[in-house]
Amino acid sequence: MDRKAYTAELAGLRELRTAITAAEKAVAAAQKELDKLAAQRARRVAGLAAYEGAQAPAVAKASGLTLADVVRIAPLLDPTPAAVRPAARADDQAPAAPVPDTAPVPPAVPVEAPVAETTLAEASLAERPLAEPASAVAPVAPAAVRPAARATEPGVPADPPPATTPTQVAGPRELPALPEGPAGARFEAVTTGLASKRPNFTQQARATVFLDAATGDLAVRDRVLRLDLGVRTPGDILDAVLAAAPGTERIYITAGAPWHDGAERHSTLKDAVAAWLNTPSERWATAVGSGRDKLAGHFVHQRQPVGRYAPAAAPDSGTTEIRSMGEWFDPDGADVVTCRQAFTLLWQALRRHWDDAVLMGSPSQTGRDLWSRTIPTTGKWAGGYPVLSEDLRGLLHATGGQGRTELILPPRVPEQLPDLVEYDRTFAYAKHLWKSPVGTPCRITAAGFAAMTQAEQVKALMSCSHWNIKVTVPQGWNHVGLLPAPVTGDRAWIYPAEPGTTFTTWAGGAEVHLALSNHIAPWRIEVLGGLLFEDGKPLDEWGKRLKSAWADLTNLSRMHGDERQRQAAYLASRAVRSVLLFGLGGFAQRPRLVSGTTPVGEALPAGVEILGQDGAVVTWQRQAGFSRDPYAHPEWAAYVWSGARAALLDMKYRQGKEVTGHAGALHAKPGTVVYFGTDGIALTERQPWPYRGEPGDYLLKGYLTGPVPHPASQDEYLKLRGLGRAELAGKGTDQ
Repeated sequence: MDRKAYTAELAGLRELRTAITAAEKAVAAAQKELDKLAAQRARRVAGLAAYEGAQAPAVAKASGLTLADVVRIAPLLDPTPAAVRPAARADDQAPAAPVPDTAPVPPAVPVEAPVAETTLAEASLAERPLAEPASAVAPVAPAAVRPAARATEPGVPADPPPATTPTQVAGPRELPALPEGPAGARFEAVTTGLASKRPNFTQQARATVFLDAATGDLAVRDRVLRLDLGVRTPGDILDAVLAAAPGTERIYITAGAPWHDGAERHSTLKDAVAAWLNTPSERWATAVGSGRDKLAGHFVHQRQPVGRYAPAAAPDSGTTEIRSMGEWFDPDGADVVTCRQAFTLLWQALRRHWDDAVLMGSPSQTGRDLWSRTIPTTGKWAGGYPVLSEDLRGLLHATGGQGRTELILPPRVPEQLPDLVEYDRTFAYAKHLWKSPVGTPCRITAAGFAAMTQAEQVKALMSCSHWNIKVTVPQGWNHVGLLPAPVTGDRAWIYPAEPGTTFTTWAGGAEVHLALSNHIAPWRIEVLGGLLFEDGKPLDEWGKRLKSAWADLTNLSRMHGDERQRQAAYLASRAVRSVLLFGLGGFAQRPRLVSGTTPVGEALPAGVEILGQDGAVVTWQRQAGFSRDPYAHPEWAAYVWSGARAALLDMKYRQGKEVTGHAGALHAKPGTVVYFGTDGIALTERQPWPYRGEPGDYLLKGYLTGPVPHPASQDEYLKLRGLGRAELAGKGTDQ
């Protein structure tokens, strides 16, 4: 190409740019009109719910919506009988007596697996872990990495319940593999026209108050009022709060959990919460939302629900939310003034790093919004980070596990524990944000990996990568398992440690490299295939700013002269942790799950899972694929989770580039590790691991003096953990 041709091409590009800009404006205008029409339809659907004889199937057919969408907008139209709803999980069972206000607040997914906030239509999915298809169980033998050919089409993702304890019987579960040849090309692609871009607007702050539903205390601005909440229905609360603080848009319940009132009358706790959220009111109706930044309907969760309401007489006049303070932090007895002060300190700390920081309804929303404001304006990714293809996202959801939760049973540990010592990695995930995968991955075949030199293989494993491998536990191995093996049943993943065990799995490069290079005995790995990404820093700036805000608040919680301010600063530091934790989980967007009913005798839709049946209808659900979410980046969440799992086994202390020490399960004696809990471990003896107060460091969190009977279940372990924390706090022992 000569200079003349080059100049002509530039001129052509300018013309194309102008045409693209015009097309984008047309699309934006059309989307605005579509949003307006959709909002009108939603209001009409919600209005039809007021008719006693309204039927969801008829409304769905007339509106062009799915039955699930109709139920999301108007929950009262849900045709599914309570008797055939999905069986509740153990923690969803309603108690025999009313739930106490002091009940602990568990996350929506196993341990530290964060979830982005969803609408009611997606609520059932948000309560479930990532869909994870199956694979064969069996680890592999010495240090050498050698390839093996394998080509199978990916299976349909299964959707196992969250991890619990190792006492349940589980079998092998097959995971999908990368297809050979042209069929694998779809795993080296991004979604056309979909990328995470820096926003060009500022979020609007919402008028927020803090309510103790047990005492009626309301913190609004610099005042505290005592309200009469009536019988604590949503309508009673809204009436009382709006009368005292007109214009309120968000109410955080700090104590009292009114959604558990009357729980003993329902078969599950989730049913009790749903009934409370949908308590009829003459003055209030379920908000249907409008535009892109507003969520419609309620979010039903056992302990952290979200209710969204609008005046029945003026549904377009504005929405008021009722939310749980537990989304951000456990108030742990803090009064409404302290909770409000914690939010103030949180906003001030974030504002020092984002001049447009706004606290949104949930930490996941806030985390995603703050991250979007760190997307670079110059350089390679100034146009945004592309979203991977649906096939690739599905593969990552199916093969990328979350935090490690494992209770190790005798005879691998003693029946009587000498002591029970708990270590927790401080602000753990923040340590693993400095590098993340970006762009379109390169598919690595078994033959391609074999053709690499040893140095190239090590470089590939140390890069942002995700590997399909066959693993064998070496002979003579007497320590904990290193790599996850997929299984059926409640647990989804186990960590085989029996010498000679062989299994096929997927794991991140950090975990694979550790298995090959650990100081005890190298494991044998056969590479069946993999995905090699470009190393990037999409989360680095976001992580640095959050770590700085966390450090400021942590220091304030230790040094401030006022006890209330110290407590508020501590709660605010926990909120920063939630912003990072749940913000990261928000990138792991899950496939949508839709549900519906079909009259008995009629043909069911293809690919459905039957949830229940009565004399009239069959209730079912099915996967509906992925939405076009520009913030869907499961590759980032999977990479961070993999790094965190590896750090539970081996974490290096560094002074500059020099390694000055190690910590983690592999640096404890064999037979002393009792429990893994996402970002912490429990052992039978204390460890000499230094604590510097930095993200990722191992903090001594609990110490229960033995002898202690070995816990037979996770619930038993958690009780012992609580005793250990209380004993350590009573001694005032420092790290």
